[in-house]
Amino acid sequence: MGSIVAIVGRPNVGKSTLFNRLTDSRTAIVDEMAGVTRDRHYGKAEWQGKEFTLIDTGGYVLGSDDVFEGEIRSQVEIAIEEADALLFVVDVMMGVTDLDREVADVVRKSSRKTLLVANKVDNNERIGLSGEFYALGLGEVYCISSINGSGTGELLDDLVEVLPDTSETEVEADIPRIAVVGRPNVGKSSFVNALLGIERNIVTDIAGTTRDTIHTRYKAFGHDFFLVDTAGLRKKGKVHEDVEFYSVMRTVKAIEHCDVCVLMLDAKDGIESQDLNILWLALRNNRGVVILVNKWDTIDKDTHTSKQYTELIEQRIAPFKDVPIIFTSAIEKQRLLKAVEAAVQVHENRKRQIPTRKLNDYLLPLIENNPPPAVKGKYLKVKYITQLKSHHPQFIFFCNLPQYFKDPYKRFLENKIREAYDFTGVPIQIFFRAK
Repeated sequence: MGSIVAIVGRPNVGKSTLFNRLTDSRTAIVDEMAGVTRDRHYGKAEWQGKEFTLIDTGGYVLGSDDVFEGEIRSQVEIAIEEADALLFVVDVMMGVTDLDREVADVVRKSSRKTLLVANKVDNNERIGLSGEFYALGLGEVYCISSINGSGTGELLDDLVEVLPDTSETEVEADIPRIAVVGRPNVGKSSFVNALLGIERNIVTDIAGTTRDTIHTRYKAFGHDFFLVDTAGLRKKGKVHEDVEFYSVMRTVKAIEHCDVCVLMLDAKDGIESQDLNILWLALRNNRGVVILVNKWDTIDKDTHTSKQYTELIEQRIAPFKDVPIIFTSAIEKQRLLKAVEAAVQVHENRKRQIPTRKLNDYLLPLIENNPPPAVKGKYLKVKYITQLKSHHPQFIFFCNLPQYFKDPYKRFLENKIREAYDFTGVPIQIFFRAK
């Protein structure tokens, strides 16, 4: 399970630039999915082999200046509640402002690990200016420039040090953890309630204690799994409740804590860019995925058959098309069990191990007959293939010139593996290594 880091601070201090810089090494992937980069406020970052999800709170402030303070305050509170660590960004050119002090107060009162980042330190003279931020009482000030990246190395070194060691906190390994995710109001709660067969009162979780996602053990119809609950609302009484930002925090957290994501769509809206963002994050986290089209009872069936609808979704999520798509109505309780069965099956697929000998007997002749194109007069040869023992499918192709194997060929190999073995709903990682 990964950690979550939130970037907080008042507007225009460079939060988004910092976010882009820290996640940038990973965003090449995004180009495949049209329309995902524009409004992406969360992404994967990696430093020294530690992966974490980074959230930029800057994309969620609405309203005029007087609303700002209340909103930013409530955002920082949500971030403190949901994230494992915070990067609090200030602007060295502006110096300490009242809003900075207010954010610092909220952060100081919490026990959340916080690194204070002075941005726009583009030259030595400005390092001197950063001194005044020590008055905020948050310890060391990290001087960085998001634009050119100076100082980000030290910042990341210390950030990954304070992140919790997440490898230890596994719930019982063999029991799948399934999370129902999606935009607000697509029907996640009705689905969970219909599944559990009880109208659970949302308020039963003691206010403020849902520091961690709730796992509900579900045993029925021969299935046994944990339902990772993210629909839990927070305590009322926060006037400026930033519902969108809050739901994003919960979604990211659920993805980090589960094995299989059930991504729920509203049949009327189809798959929107926010849904693609959630899907992208699940795939980057190597989670299993099932797509659930809810409120199917409200669609006029003459125009839309499920087959056409499935094709539309597959076009949007390409190249990752090998995913179960199920049409349900949580209200009418249609095909809910089918959704559960699909999720459990995807979990089985995610654990699937192919014996090395079978893998080589199947793939080596295929590669022989469809070799990768030669590069600079050199022939590329694969000698041997093996699957790693890991929580999700990872294959290593030992070869002569790993750097010359390109993405299209990688995709060809992935498709061949999928044709022969059932990895539906599961992202596959392929690595080339020198023998």
